[in-house]
Amino acid sequence: MHTNADSRLETADEAAALLKALAHPHRLTIVCHLIDGERSVGALVQALGVGETVVSQHLAVLRRDRLVNPRRAGQTVFYSIANPAARAVVDVLEKHFSAAGLHPIDHRQIASAARGG
Repeated sequence: MHTNADSRLETADEAAALLKALAHPHRLTIVCHLIDGERSVGALVQALGVGETVVSQHLAVLRRDRLVNPRRAGQTVFYSIANPAARAVVDVLEKHFSAAGLHPIDHRQIASAARGG
């Protein structure tokens, strides 16, 4: 029998997994880059200023937790947001940091930098 307590625990487990996946600055930054649309691995490497191996390892975690989807076009792999909850978490963080008077996480500026703009 499935109880309300079971449902709450399942929801809490899912929420904890989402937050754990976003808990690393590189993974959170990757998700910020993907908010406005898909990006190639190369664009993410350039935007984060770290090696391709590092980005690939973080993308693997985000894929495992079903937060991003890969799409291959020839030899290039592009990623996009797969889970709308990831977008919602970034939106909440932006609002929190702005309301607290702290420097906000501005996913639009991050995405612009990723596109070279």
